[in-house]
Amino acid sequence: MKWNLTSGVAVIVGVATVAGFFYLTKMRGGPEETAPTPAVVAQAPAPTPPAEPAIRYPVPPETEAVPQPLPPLDKSDKAVNDALVDYFGRQSVQQLFGLDSIIRHIVVTVDNLPRETIATRLLPTRPVRGAFLVKKNADGLTIAPSNSARYLAYVELARRTDAAQVARIYAGFYPLFQKAYEELGYPKAYFNDRVVAVIDHMLAAPEPEGPVRLTQPHILYKFADPALENASAGHKIMVRMGRDNEAMVKAKLRELRAELTRHAPARQ
Repeated sequence: MKWNLTSGVAVIVGVATVAGFFYLTKMRGGPEETAPTPAVVAQAPAPTPPAEPAIRYPVPPETEAVPQPLPPLDKSDKAVNDALVDYFGRQSVQQLFGLDSIIRHIVVTVDNLPRETIATRLLPTRPVRGAFLVKKNADGLTIAPSNSARYLAYVELARRTDAAQVARIYAGFYPLFQKAYEELGYPKAYFNDRVVAVIDHMLAAPEPEGPVRLTQPHILYKFADPALENASAGHKIMVRMGRDNEAMVKAKLRELRAELTRHAPARQ
């Protein structure tokens, strides 16, 4: 396990709409009077093409502080960086965000949070500063209470984020996020649905009572609890940041989820 992964708080900041259009064409028959009556041949019905996955959570239509028309995905870094600076401030963006291939890095990180690992080189945010802090006691190793302070800059960024405003900015850039998601290998999937599913996954992260016990079989630390050690990358991030930070991040994720799902069609 690598303990210098970023908290991923800013990861859920962006995404766009994709609409698929289908049409049927009818073949015209030839002149009846000159064509002999053909023998009737039974034919198997043509296979029905698989239906496009239904979009569960359409992106909110409102946009804010987004250039129109949008630049191509390969040339979108400046526009995204400008929007982040306008919202979070230049100092926060320079300290906390990576500024190359921002949209693609957000998309791949969001997609990987429920998985076992995240590639640190593809994170849209900079690694958490400082060494992972461990406390030694008679019972063994635990995560030091002071380790949670390493995440405060990211948690503070989340705390002062207005979910409704972020959702509007996110909606404005959504076509670029959707394109990046399709390039990632999901040509018929809707990225906002994935974002909501990942938010739900992060909200389900465990909240251990008391100190989190560790082992150190080699150089890297591991969770002593097999359930935590086998948890997803996203859940491990939440546990490592400490209970108070985790509670703050989860509260903000609930607000963002409400904004990203309020245009969902009513269930029958």
